[in-house]
Amino acid sequence: MRIGFDNEKYLAEQTRAILERVKKFDDKLYLEFGGKIVCDYHASRVLPGFAPDVKVQLLQKLKDNAEIILCIYAGDIERKKVRADFGITYDTDALRMIDELRDRGLKVAAVVITRFEGQPSARIFRNKLERRGIRVYAHRFTKGYPTDVDLIVSEKGYGANEYIETERPLIVVTGPGPGSGKLATSLSQLYHEHKRGVRTGYAKFETFPIWNIPIKHSVNVAYEAATADIRDFNMIDPFHLEAYNETAVNYNRDVEVFPVLKRILERIMGEDGVYRSPTDMGVNRAGFGIVDDGCVREAARQEIIRRYFRYSCEYAMGFADKETVDRAALFVEEIGTKPETRVVVGPAREAMAAAEQEKKGNQGIYCGAAIQLPDGRIVTGKNSPLMHASSSLILNAVKALAGVPDNIHLLSPSTIESISRLKANLSRGKNISLDLEETLIALSISAAGNPTAQVALEKLKDLEGCEAHLSHMPTSGDEAGLRKLRVNLTSEPNFATKNLFLS
Repeated sequence: MRIGFDNEKYLAEQTRAILERVKKFDDKLYLEFGGKIVCDYHASRVLPGFAPDVKVQLLQKLKDNAEIILCIYAGDIERKKVRADFGITYDTDALRMIDELRDRGLKVAAVVITRFEGQPSARIFRNKLERRGIRVYAHRFTKGYPTDVDLIVSEKGYGANEYIETERPLIVVTGPGPGSGKLATSLSQLYHEHKRGVRTGYAKFETFPIWNIPIKHSVNVAYEAATADIRDFNMIDPFHLEAYNETAVNYNRDVEVFPVLKRILERIMGEDGVYRSPTDMGVNRAGFGIVDDGCVREAARQEIIRRYFRYSCEYAMGFADKETVDRAALFVEEIGTKPETRVVVGPAREAMAAAEQEKKGNQGIYCGAAIQLPDGRIVTGKNSPLMHASSSLILNAVKALAGVPDNIHLLSPSTIESISRLKANLSRGKNISLDLEETLIALSISAAGNPTAQVALEKLKDLEGCEAHLSHMPTSGDEAGLRKLRVNLTSEPNFATKNLFLS
């Protein structure tokens, strides 16, 4: 795998930039952390070499001077918004983040439920945290926002929010995803701090879009594709261009809100010209970590295609609207490619066609799957009465990596029959074939008495980062198994079964 990003250089540059920004303010800095603070797999996919946990590494360097406020939008809790990388809801991801940060020795000061309007699910979430000893605050929508600055910066605006007690000079404000209310929380705290006589500043840490590469660079287009559902788009920062005669890339929400944000900051801090542009507010050195532009461009193009497939599937399941799919399709077209250029798409479709040809005349849905191994080889799999396409794919892949001949079985027939019989009894004859999670468990059991299965089992870790494609959307067991293997998965927006419940 080619490396296009120098993670150590980025870590050093980003740490230095944050420390310089902290020094600009005497007492305290609220640093809004955009993107994923833990496990930023989007960044690692579009910038090969970027460590998914580099932001946590950065915070660990600053941990003696930093504490964290975690924000989550009450509406995301209520509608059970899902983080695609893990297949878990935002509120569950918030719990995972707290555990992860604490394990790294980082202090989580509090959780803030933003735009809280008494949503039942948000109340339950608050109760769950408070009964585990975590401080939780509920902030409502800010009155007057975004036009009435006099009302916003008053006791009825930010002053109506409960003040969050913090102790350290660097306060990182983060959340499980976009729209979590990080900015509002930061400004609310800024208001309360200045009322208390604490000279406090604000800055923003975003990885994307990268301000000092071209606006149509595929890495920046990949950011637009990733946020197609919330309609973000990149633009040249007009304030930065006017102030410095320098081109910088930013995104629409930051540019649109900047005039109001500048007035709010001036009103709170009593200073003019704290920042002259949205780009000024940012602390982003990601562009300086790119060491192979061609490598990251191609990686980002692949991510754009992956996003198109993802939104297409979400539309089929009812989670996304048609406009989101159309926007994603435009981004694929914009970079001069098409979904079929993803190398595993064609082989997966061919495997599906082969399965259909073999079972011609039988009723059922035929599924194919393909994966590209680290050495470039393409391996395929297809479904059967006893096994899902994802299961046969992964078994075929580890056999190829281990050099096991095709005619050697990794799973004993008795193991497969035993699991299938149990499933048949529990599901009354429905869905007896093994999904990937079940297959991985069966493989681990077989490895105890089968040296060949043991060798194959050890090859599973080599599949991390490999590209895979399914002709149909994975079932929950298949998706969970593929996620644990950390493969970069896409699928066609087709259901793998006619059964509505299992789909």
